[in-house]
Amino acid sequence: MPEAHARLSASGAHRWMACTPSVKLEEQFPDKGSEYAEEGTLAHKIAEQIIRYNNKEMTKKAFSIRINKLRKEELYSKEMEECIAGYTENVWEIFNEARKSCPDAQLLAEQWLDFSEYVPEGFGTGDVVIIADDMVQVIDLKYGKGVGVSAERNPQLRLYGIGAYLEHSMLYDIRRVKMTIIQPRLENISTEELTVEELLDWAEREVRPKAELAMNGEGEYLPGDHCRFCKAKAVCRARAEKNLALAKLEMRDPDILEEWEIGEVLQRAEELNSWAKDVKDYAFEQVLNHGVKYEGWKLVAGRSNRKYLDEEKVKETLIKAGYRQEDITETKLLGITAMEKAVGKKTFGEALSGLVIKPEGKPVLVPETDSRPELNTADAAKKDFE
Repeated sequence: MPEAHARLSASGAHRWMACTPSVKLEEQFPDKGSEYAEEGTLAHKIAEQIIRYNNKEMTKKAFSIRINKLRKEELYSKEMEECIAGYTENVWEIFNEARKSCPDAQLLAEQWLDFSEYVPEGFGTGDVVIIADDMVQVIDLKYGKGVGVSAERNPQLRLYGIGAYLEHSMLYDIRRVKMTIIQPRLENISTEELTVEELLDWAEREVRPKAELAMNGEGEYLPGDHCRFCKAKAVCRARAEKNLALAKLEMRDPDILEEWEIGEVLQRAEELNSWAKDVKDYAFEQVLNHGVKYEGWKLVAGRSNRKYLDEEKVKETLIKAGYRQEDITETKLLGITAMEKAVGKKTFGEALSGLVIKPEGKPVLVPETDSRPELNTADAAKKDFE
């Protein structure tokens, strides 16, 4: 997506508006893709083709060629396409509603939106923009299903709204901006509508000063929910200090915790566990890929389970040894433990010698007190992991 290269992107606005110096801090860390991000990108590509076809921007043949190419992508699934089809139906319902009052309404897909008037070098991509009478609408597809996303006071959507208004205000007398999030996998549709005056007032009062601080790497660090998408989340000192402070819970004298204290511990534990996992994941990556050594910790081969080298050969071998197929299969070949029990340890060891292996476990980061031997080098560990 184009906005991934914007220093102050709309998608990251929730973070850089809350913690302005995080932008400069993140520049020390490389961009890391994820399967979730790649999956979302593919879903957006499918949605774009369906919307452009419905909008009569391409022939049926061109659409078939493009959609069939996307169906060959590794992350494609029928479920994804059905889900996106539902999203595009929602988009068309919104567009048809706009056309009731404005027959000349326009629908634009994957629109470049420039909001650099308020955010230096600020731009993004609007999934769908609809212009009708005095209103411009921005619709944003969220393919993720982890957390429901609201359009209310959503800085990403508002920046898209500003970009859409600035792009079309020269030709249209736009007075209202409507911003909608559609999250099809959660059946979540959320909308916020503002007057142009309200939106630009927010941009002037809140966005412009924070964007200036963020571009200069200035302001105060402010840890919060937005940290989970920050590239520096594992090593940020401000976040560490906040979580270490959370661990210091003032208790009363009684020997048994009171109910409110248990509730407080549980609430703080959620955030502490999230932070600790981020730190450990970062440390593991540094040890595995860069040979970093952390005092008191080492990299070892994780535990692994035995597996068949060739299931068909296992079946043939046991049948030749006198076992009936129904004794060694259910709907499929029995698992290792069940098979060992069915044929006996001695037969299992002798007949299946060379057909059962125990692969090297994936590397894990453990305390030095762990009895497993340390993996020799980062390169060797990486090879085992691969």
